[in-house]
Amino acid sequence: MRIYLIGYMGSGKSSRGAELAAKLGFTFIDLDAMIEKEAKKTISEIFNDSGEQVFRELERTALRKTFKKNNIVVATGGGTPCFFDNLKEMREHGTTIYLKASNGLLFHRLALSKEERPLLKDLKDVELVLQIKDQMAFREPFYEKANYEIEALDLKANDLVKLLRRELKVAKV
Repeated sequence: MRIYLIGYMGSGKSSRGAELAAKLGFTFIDLDAMIEKEAKKTISEIFNDSGEQVFRELERTALRKTFKKNNIVVATGGGTPCFFDNLKEMREHGTTIYLKASNGLLFHRLALSKEERPLLKDLKDVELVLQIKDQMAFREPFYEKANYEIEALDLKANDLVKLLRRELKVAKV
């Protein structure tokens, strides 16, 4: 089984994904970390040195490698489902779950962690609000095509386990 968590940065894909994988006894994969390891560069270095197009190609290659693995939970990058046929392929090879968060919640979480996010660290709060609004307007139609959607506010890994048990008949953990 392959579970792909999608949603905007700050929605909890990495933190809840790692917890979910542990509860299921699955392997956790953070797609951005996988890309950084393979490229031997940080995401921001890839963007700065080679541009977004090269990053998106590396992202697609990394994503396709996950299709050969079983019993995994993958935290995708916020833009992963929006480029190439990534969302379609994730749905063909696994189950996609959209961690839905309001723009306000995303701003609150991201404003508190800007220093940890190289692509955000230099943004003023107003710029961050506008970036979230603009990117969500583009990305949410993709996110909403996920197999399942769950509210990210106060989301616990157990909520994801319950969803999987109910919808996919995953064995009790």
